[in-house]
Amino acid sequence: MTSAVDNGPVSTEPSHSEPDTTAPADAVPDPAADAPENPEVPAKPLLPKRRVGWVFAVAVVFWAIDLVTKNLVVADLEGKEPVKILGGLIYLQVIRNPGAAFSMATGMTWVLALVALAVVIAIIWLARRLRSIGWAIGLGLVLAGATGNLTDRIFRAPGGLQGHVVDFISAFAPNGKGFAIFNIADSAICVGGALIVLLSLLGKDYDGTSTKDKKTAEAPEQPEEQA
Repeated sequence: MTSAVDNGPVSTEPSHSEPDTTAPADAVPDPAADAPENPEVPAKPLLPKRRVGWVFAVAVVFWAIDLVTKNLVVADLEGKEPVKILGGLIYLQVIRNPGAAFSMATGMTWVLALVALAVVIAIIWLARRLRSIGWAIGLGLVLAGATGNLTDRIFRAPGGLQGHVVDFISAFAPNGKGFAIFNIADSAICVGGALIVLLSLLGKDYDGTSTKDKKTAEAPEQPEEQA
């Protein structure tokens, strides 16, 4: 018979030997494991501030100037001879105009009033997107002019979108013989429109960006030629 060999008592405590940390030979490295926790992300260029306040500030100032000057000339000059100022460069006289600038569309007063109202609404809608000071000033001037003449068409005789606009500036000669008779509102519309056209020609958009910069950013990079 074969006798059993006594190896002594068997230990039931867990082993304290270190685990095998050797990776398998065929293990695939994980690129994400070596990536930094906060990789640098290129910052997006900050957009200019919104310029809504500029639009309405310019509009209110020039609308007020237009309204005050019209009321003054109506009170002091209506029914009187033209007043010559600046050596004959400007003549002040009151003319009630039922039409548009240059006496156009004289029989379509209510249509012109609706057009002015549409312009006002369109500018107010666009104002919240403006980030260019130049565009804000230009649109503010146009808004002031449209609102100024619309005020006349609503509140002046005969009233109800049929009111006649007060014109009082005659350049170079009285009675509009040298140029059209106009008012501050007409001047604001012309200057504001010209400023917007100029900015467009220079590639300056209403959102504060430049069309040239957009084209450069959108252009695909050309591969470098090998020597």
